[in-house]
Amino acid sequence: MSKQEQERSIPEEPELDTAPEMDTPPEEAPQDQSAGGELEALRAGLADQEEKFLRLAAEYDNYRKRSQKEKESAWAAAKAETVLAFLPVYDNLERAMKQETADEAYKKGVEMTMSGLREVLAKLGVEEIPALGESFDPNLHNAVMHVEDEAAGENTIVEVFQAGFQAGGKVIRFAMVKVAN
Repeated sequence: MSKQEQERSIPEEPELDTAPEMDTPPEEAPQDQSAGGELEALRAGLADQEEKFLRLAAEYDNYRKRSQKEKESAWAAAKAETVLAFLPVYDNLERAMKQETADEAYKKGVEMTMSGLREVLAKLGVEEIPALGESFDPNLHNAVMHVEDEAAGENTIVEVFQAGFQAGGKVIRFAMVKVAN
């Protein structure tokens, strides 16, 4: 078959009319009961979907807040455990600073190391719990001894055996103290 014969044998596609013919304009179309019921059903469905969307948005917001809170809590717990692991080093440096030594360079080195450790703890938001001379607070202090002392006030801490630490209001280690009266 020649090319001309092939072109003649292919039927042409009918042209589609893109504009629908209407007998009456849309504003004059009669409203019957089924169209009104269908419209109400669509509105009810839309309201239902909108409610589902709002619930989903609220649920996501709660999830985001809960996740953020859990993340912060995990960070605080990890920081507290890490600081707790370094506190024996703090205690040893504190004992070393109290010992008398003839070597001034050694004493200065221990003081500088202790100062550096205190700076690191401060940067982490860890602070020492005030104890000596303070009133005993069972939420912050661990009383291991009791002594009668007329010079000291009621429930006053007269000696600190081990420093306590807290971060963000949470106690990492209680201060071990001696309480008077």
